[in-house]
Amino acid sequence: MDSERRRSPRYPIIADAEVIEIASDTELSAKTSDLSAGGCFLDMLNPSLEGTEILVRITHENSTFTALGRVVFLFPNMGMGVMFTSVDAEQQAILQKWLEELGRSEG
Repeated sequence: MDSERRRSPRYPIIADAEVIEIASDTELSAKTSDLSAGGCFLDMLNPSLEGTEILVRITHENSTFTALGRVVFLFPNMGMGVMFTSVDAEQQAILQKWLEELGRSEG
């Protein structure tokens, strides 16, 4: 159970994020601390419950990435790990551009 489950590299990033819980239409504010092609970690005091379906909107360097996701783990009073479950082609292009820039700045 402790094995590494990530399928793609994660990159540190600090960006504003907005989370909307699909079932309750609850809006929450967060910050990202890392990002990958498959998901992100959102720093927030009151994370959503594991399994919650969400819409996540991340704003970074004058562009915004939006995707549907699901909370896959949480740390109470700290944040939650999100797996992207649906990303349209236009949004995928924004995410890919960010990841390429983050990868270059890391090396």
